[in-house]
Amino acid sequence: MLNKLKSKIAFFSLLTLITLPLSAEKILFSANRMTGQAGNTNTTTTLSGNAYIKTDSMEIQADNVELSGDNYRYIKSTGNISGNNTEAHIEFTCDSLEYDRTTKIALLKGNVKLIDKDNDVTANAQIIEYNQDSEIAILQIQINLMQKENVCSGSYAVYYKDTQLLEISGNAQVKQKEDVFRAQYITLDMNTQDITLGGNVKGKVTDTKEPESAENSPEANMPEGLPPEAEAAETAVMQENEENDDGE
Repeated sequence: MLNKLKSKIAFFSLLTLITLPLSAEKILFSANRMTGQAGNTNTTTTLSGNAYIKTDSMEIQADNVELSGDNYRYIKSTGNISGNNTEAHIEFTCDSLEYDRTTKIALLKGNVKLIDKDNDVTANAQIIEYNQDSEIAILQIQINLMQKENVCSGSYAVYYKDTQLLEISGNAQVKQKEDVFRAQYITLDMNTQDITLGGNVKGKVTDTKEPESAENSPEANMPEGLPPEAEAAETAVMQENEENDDGE
């Protein structure tokens, strides 16, 4: 009995060193506890407690990770999830994650935060689906995306990482410093900062031209008083008017 217990302890302590050859890809994982059979890829294997898993393109840390499907095609994670896609240079956090190793599609749910490090883009939403092959992210519910001076929000958005194009719909809004643009749908070219608005368009643009100060106004630059010649002429006219009034 003691030998079996020692064997189990040794097995779990070495989980960090196990690699599983799955087609052309390998999986490296570790956890406090594992249930299932590591050598049988047709069953479900569950990693619990400080679970860590790494594939050729995905690295995930979570409370729990479940591997299932042929050759562990599907990866499901729950609880305190953080990770990154090493090929796309994207970091993320969320409440739950489902990843298909064949289609390279990741579905992130619950308080999702996604950071595109290549383009300095940060996206927040309740649901984000990211396709690694097409480099397209679909964002849904409570969307907030920030890039440079742009703060974008809406109910639904499609982010094209490769071309740096963003399409937003459902109470779509883009803020650029003090300027605000609203419409049913908005397209933003993040490279050129060009905006296209469609449907019930509204906006507010702030004039950044500084008002002319009193010191620089034309009136302020006029000399005070009159030159001596003008003052003498004005005095002569006034005296002549007084003499005419006395003569009458």
